Formats: sequence, C-alpha cells, structure tokens
Amino acid sequence: MHLSRTPALAAVAASLVVLSAAAATASAADAPGQQKDGHYQFAVIGDVPYGDAQVAAFPKWVDQINATPNLSFTIHVGDIKNGSSTCTNEYFSMIRTQFDRFTMPLVYTPGDNEWTDCHRTNNGTYDPLERLAAIRSTFFPQPGHTLGADMTVASQAAAGFPENVSFRRQGIDIATLHVVGSNSGLLPWPELGHPTPTPEQLAEEKVRMDSAVAQVRSAFADARQRHDRAVALFLQADMFDPTYAVTWADNSAFQPLVRELVAQSKAFDGEVYLFNGDSHVYNSDRPLAAGSTWLDFYGVQGSADNLTRVTVDGSSNNKDFLEVRVNRPGAEHVLSWERVPYAS
Repeated sequence: MHLSRTPALAAVAASLVVLSAAAATASAADAPGQQKDGHYQFAVIGDVPYGDAQVAAFPKWVDQINATPNLSFTIHVGDIKNGSSTCTNEYFSMIRTQFDRFTMPLVYTPGDNEWTDCHRTNNGTYDPLERLAAIRSTFFPQPGHTLGADMTVASQAAAGFPENVSFRRQGIDIATLHVVGSNSGLLPWPELGHPTPTPEQLAEEKVRMDSAVAQVRSAFADARQRHDRAVALFLQADMFDPTYAVTWADNSAFQPLVRELVAQSKAFDGEVYLFNGDSHVYNSDRPLAAGSTWLDFYGVQGSADNLTRVTVDGSSNNKDFLEVRVNRPGAEHVLSWERVPYAS
C-alpha cells in the first residue's frame, strides 16, 4: 500500500445483479465434508514475497505450508511483490508457478502492488488497468476454479470479476473481495501524467467496489438462509490501519464497503471475520464495535460488535503464516488462529 483498459464498464455494472443467483447455485457449497459438523484448518498469507530474499525463500515457505498437517486450503490476501519492483509478465508467471505448487487449493485476491501501483517509475511506469488485465489472465484463466489443487468455487466472472470467489465449508461462508490499498486504487498516477484520478480509473474503482459490496451481501444472505455459524471475508486493503495517521484522502473509497459490513453484520446472528494484509503488522481487533473511532471516521450509523478483523504479517515481518482453526460447534469462538514461524 503505502504507498488493455476495460471498455464495457456499464455492462459490467449491469451484470452485478446476477451475482447472488450465481453464487447460490455454485457447487462449492457441496465441498467434501460439507455435510458434517467438525473442524479443520487453513492458512492465510499476504504481502509476500517482498524482494529478492523472499522470492528466493518463497518455494521453501510453500513447501512448509504444504507439509503442515490438516490444512484444507490457503488464502493469499494480495501483494505478490513489494512496492518498488517492476510489474513484469515474467514476474507474474514466476509467482503463478509457485502458486501452482500448492498441494491444497490456493485462493488469491489481488493487492495494489501488482497492478494499481505499477504506474510508479521503479515499477516500470505501466498503465495500471493494463496490468490488472494481465493479473486476471495470469491468475484467473479458469473462473470458478482455484489455483494449486483444484477446487470449484462460486465466481463473479459473469460480471467481469473472476477474482471474487466464494465457497462454504462446514457452516462457514468464505468470500474474497478485490479491494486494494492506495485508497482502493484511487490514488493518482502522476508518472503517467495524471495528477488526479482519471475517468477510467474512477469508473473501474466504482464497479469493482460495487462488486465487492454485492459479494458481501451474497455471503451474508447465504449464511442467514443456511443458519451458518460464521462469515469470513478476505481482502488486501487495511481499511482500519493502526500503524499510521490515516486521512480521508487515504481511505475515502472504502466507505461503501464499511457501511455494508456494519449493516450485514448487525443483521447476522453468527460471528464475522475480516482478514486483510496491506499494513504488514499482525493485529487482531474489532474496528467496528460500538465506540470505535472508525465508525465516526467513515460516517457509519450503528456498529458491528460481532466482527473481528485480523491482519497478517507481511513485508519485512514475513516470518510466519497464519494457521486458522475452524472449531467445532459449541466452542467459545468459531475461529481461532496462531502465527506459525517459517523454518530457517
């Protein structure tokens, strides 16, 4: 974070109305073991690999996650490179090769470093929208299927967002949201001669945020219909970054999503979990609970006391992955987790 164009945005926006129906009919809800109450584990990583040393170490880290017993899948919450390296096709292909080495399903949601920040001179002065198209073609060539071991998932591909996926496992509704740092991709691209956001940039962000909001609504609707225990959402952007003094210019674009999170969480009897990367320092908190200053910051009425946010370690803090356990019904909380150090 710290910092070919999409021509049919109107058609993409119109197609968002079909998302809930598509998600409801997806076969991901029937994943093996879905019919049983039990427990399982999964891994969450993000902001990795950053720089040459981590690129060299990444295969060993993939091997370690693969060797960890009882992991059902891994989710990467974005930023597959640091913010000062080039956004080349060759780099994307190398990361895709490593993602394909996962022996479990690998679910990936993009971050800002791999597309919207690629306007920077040290990134190669790319058109970010062209890089977004490259990310989609490299990592999402088969909508509705994961990387690594194949798992069928519901996808927003019909609306132009194959990266937004959802699935259900033992009473937990899981969804990814393509929401990135850099104010959801609205920070200007001055290296390309644009001191303010371009019309294309504004249009892309709006329809992408609309798709994220639709994904949230769909996940909660499914969870309420099935009387599920929890909703778990995964995205790159840290919308509640405690590591620096956030300004409205940094975070204004996140307001629609924050409002939807509060509205949907309030109407849900279960627990809500929001996993993100972006700020690079492990953190667990309740940023939308009653009395939180973030409610005033985003101008939100009400609160979401049942929402827990978890930030994974990243960047120079990439010394561990997060192992998340889905506990059996009756446990104090649906999810618990620990940071597992990478072997040296």
